[in-house]
Amino acid sequence: MADEIILLDFWPSMFGMRVRVALAEKGLKYEYRQEDLRNKSPLLLEMNPVHKKIPVLIHNGKPICESLIIVQYIDEVWKDKSPLLPSDPYQRAQARFWADYVDKKLYEHGGKIWSTKGEEQETGKKEFIECLKLLEGELGEKPYFGGEKIGFVDVALVTFSCWFYAYETFGNFSIEAECPKLIAWTKRCMEKESVSSSLEDPHKVHGFVVGIRKKLGIE
Repeated sequence: MADEIILLDFWPSMFGMRVRVALAEKGLKYEYRQEDLRNKSPLLLEMNPVHKKIPVLIHNGKPICESLIIVQYIDEVWKDKSPLLPSDPYQRAQARFWADYVDKKLYEHGGKIWSTKGEEQETGKKEFIECLKLLEGELGEKPYFGGEKIGFVDVALVTFSCWFYAYETFGNFSIEAECPKLIAWTKRCMEKESVSSSLEDPHKVHGFVVGIRKKLGIE
């Protein structure tokens, strides 16, 4: 019997995109269900009663929540194709550390760039660039964070790249000027169909953010 896989998601979510990339890397077919976060579906509330957030992966009726946990689950269940986490325990721990760093730092600082102005925005921009520079240092001369192949940290970080245009536009800066190796890495990732087919268009994301800024009264 074939696996039933459903993904509850919201199209501009970099967290949901992680799950889409992981599923594509494994070559898995799934049902995509778009959520309206202002009017959450009964299924989302039932499957994620604690956080009531997307993404949620439903595998044969069982829910898995939180994007990095979902990506690890996908990697463990479908381990025969395109492993995302290294087999070595130390390297696995390091990959989890950097993915957690992306979650804890990048989302928060990036959010400040488009949702605030003045001094707070400048602080957010400075911290955001510092985070990217640190990640660029961790990438080093490797093609991917995972080494020769795309891995867990690549999946965790690359989905932020379709938000880069919005960050740059509202923050008035160039990520490529600050972190050229990181942008070269994003272009390398985008050559993979699993990534390019899963990420949203940066201009579409920018338009989405423009709408939020208007609602928040930020001009």
